[in-house]
Amino acid sequence: MYRHFLSVGGLTLLSRATGFIRDVVLGAILGAGVLADAFFVAFRLPNHFRTIFGEGAFNAAYVPSYARVLETEGVAEAKGFSSQIFSILLISQVVLLGLALVFTPTLVRLLAHGFEDDPRKFDTAVMLTRITFPYLLCMTLVTLHSGTLNANRLFASAAFNPVIQNLVMIGFLGMAFLFPDAGMAAAVGLTASGVLQLGSIMVSARRHGLLERPVRPRLTADVRQFFGALGPAVIGSAGVQLAIFADTIIASMLPTGGLSSIYYADRIYQLPIGVIGIAAGTVLLPEMTRLLAQNKPEAALAAQNRTFALTLALTAPFFVAFLLVPGPIMRGVFERGRFGAEAAQASAAVLAAYGGGILAVVLNRSAVASFQARGDTRTPMLASLIAIGCNLALKLVLFRPLGAVGLATATAAGAWINLAVLCGLAIRRGTMRFDDSLMKVALAVDVAAAVLGVTAVLLEPRLAVLTAGRPFGNEIHVVALTGIGGALYLAVLLGALRAFKVGLGRRPA
Repeated sequence: MYRHFLSVGGLTLLSRATGFIRDVVLGAILGAGVLADAFFVAFRLPNHFRTIFGEGAFNAAYVPSYARVLETEGVAEAKGFSSQIFSILLISQVVLLGLALVFTPTLVRLLAHGFEDDPRKFDTAVMLTRITFPYLLCMTLVTLHSGTLNANRLFASAAFNPVIQNLVMIGFLGMAFLFPDAGMAAAVGLTASGVLQLGSIMVSARRHGLLERPVRPRLTADVRQFFGALGPAVIGSAGVQLAIFADTIIASMLPTGGLSSIYYADRIYQLPIGVIGIAAGTVLLPEMTRLLAQNKPEAALAAQNRTFALTLALTAPFFVAFLLVPGPIMRGVFERGRFGAEAAQASAAVLAAYGGGILAVVLNRSAVASFQARGDTRTPMLASLIAIGCNLALKLVLFRPLGAVGLATATAAGAWINLAVLCGLAIRRGTMRFDDSLMKVALAVDVAAAVLGVTAVLLEPRLAVLTAGRPFGNEIHVVALTGIGGALYLAVLLGALRAFKVGLGRRPA
C-alpha cells in the first residue's frame, strides 16, 4: 500500500509542481483584476459540478461498488457494470452540458452575484464559462476511467493526468497573443486539456483491457446498489461545494481582487491536500474495500492507521508554515508581473486562515474511508451537512469584520467539525480504532512540528534581512526557509520516532 501511496503522491507532487508554474504564469499575466476575477469564476463553475458529480460523489459510490463486483463476481461482470455506469454518465453529462450552455448567465449570476454591479466583469465571466464548461463532461468521464483503474490497483495514469492539464494551460497562456485576451487563452486551454486528459486515460484503460464501452443502460441489481450509494454521496459532496459556492458568492461582493486573493491562497493550500490527502484517499479506499471483502477487518483498520500516521507526518510542516510564515510563501511564489506586494499580502492573510484547517482537511480523506469502504455513503453525507451548516453560519458572522480571511477561517472550522463527527461516529461503531503506533507517531510529529515552529519564527526575520533588495530575493527567501525548515523537521521527526521505537511503515503490533 505504501508503494502505491508514494507513487500516487509523487505523481501528484509533479502535477502540483506544474500547477504552481501554471498559477505563477496566471498571476503574472492575469494579475488580480477584473479579467482574473472573471476567469476564476469560469474556472470554478465546471470544477464545482465536477467535484459534486465527479471526483467527490462518484468515486465514493463507484470505487467500492466496482471493487465489490470485481471481488465477488469476476472481471467480466465488473466490466459489464462499469460499461453500464459509463453509458448512464455520458448521457447525463451531455444533457447537463446543454442546459449549462443555455443557462450560463443564470449560473454566473448565482455563483458571482456581486458581478452584476460590473456589466463588463459579468459579461466576461459568462463568455469564459461557456468556453470552459465542456471541460466538465471530459473530466467526469476521466473520473470513471480513473476509478476503474484505481480499483484494479493501477494508479499511475490517473495520478499523472493533471500534469497534462497544467502543461496545456501553460502552453495556451504562452500563446495568449493569439487570443483577444489572456482570460480567453486560459479558458480555451482548460477545455483543450480536458479533451487530452480524457484521451490519455482512455488509452491507458484500453491498454489494460479495462476500457468501458457504450451499452444500453439497464437497472441491474449492481447498478441500483450503486445509485443507492450515489444519492447520499452527491448530497454530501454538494454540501461541501455549497460552502465553496458561498465563498465565491460572498467574495464576488468584495472589492476587485478579493476573489483572486482567495484563489491564489487556495492554490498553495491545495498542495498538501492534493499530494497527501487525495493520494491517501485514492489508495486507502480500494485497499480497505478489498480487505473488508476478504473478511479481514483488522487488516483494514491497520491500513487506515498506517495511512493516518503517514498523513500526519507529511502534513504537519505545511500546517506550521501556513500559520507562521504565509507572507514569504506568497511573495516567493507569486509576487511578479501584475501580482504586486499588496496582492501577496492579502493572499497571505487568507492562506494563514486556511492553514488552520489543513490537518483536518487532509485527514478527512482517510477518515471517510471507514464508511465508504463498507458501502455507507449516508453517514459521511450527514457529517458533511453538519459541518457545512456550521461553516455557512460562521461565514455570515465573520464575512463583514474579516472579509476574505473570515471566509477562509469558517472553511477551516468546518473541516475540523467534519473530522470530529466522522471520527466520533466511526469509533463509536467500531469501524475506526487508533492503535498505539499511531499515537506514538502523532507524539513524534508534535515534537518535530514544535521545533519547526520555533525555528521558523526565529529564522524568518533574519532571512528577510539577508535577501532584501537582492535579485530574486523573494524566491531565495522562501527556498532557504523551506530547505532549512524541511531538513530540521525531518531530522527531529526521525529522531523522535526512533526514541519512541516506532516507524511510519511499521505495521501495528
